[in-house]
Amino acid sequence: MGNSSHADAAAFRQAAVNGQVGIDPDHAETVLNKLRTGKDAVEALIQKSEELATPPQIGANPVGNAMATKFSQRAGGGGESYTDALRNLYNQYDEAEQAITTAMRRYRDIDADNAQPFTGQL
Repeated sequence: MGNSSHADAAAFRQAAVNGQVGIDPDHAETVLNKLRTGKDAVEALIQKSEELATPPQIGANPVGNAMATKFSQRAGGGGESYTDALRNLYNQYDEAEQAITTAMRRYRDIDADNAQPFTGQL
């Protein structure tokens, strides 16, 4: 699921870079603000997730030690960790933000190019 969403965000960004998408900046600003708010929230969670990597005090026995190590790895590192899931989400927000800002810039460029023949003429 996460990889598909990341691929979708990357494809949207690439379409904006290629000039295939343009978004009216006035209408996109609300979406852009929500993306940035979400991105900031995820970034804060990533910073706090380091605290989760601290092994819990389960017990001084082989099972307790193994569980504490497993919990710590799942929280703070490894391919299926909470932190990695947050990083993936952050990257999706970042891709979407870049795509929208690029599409907004593309829209302005198209608008300016289309207005060029009419500027200075009354």
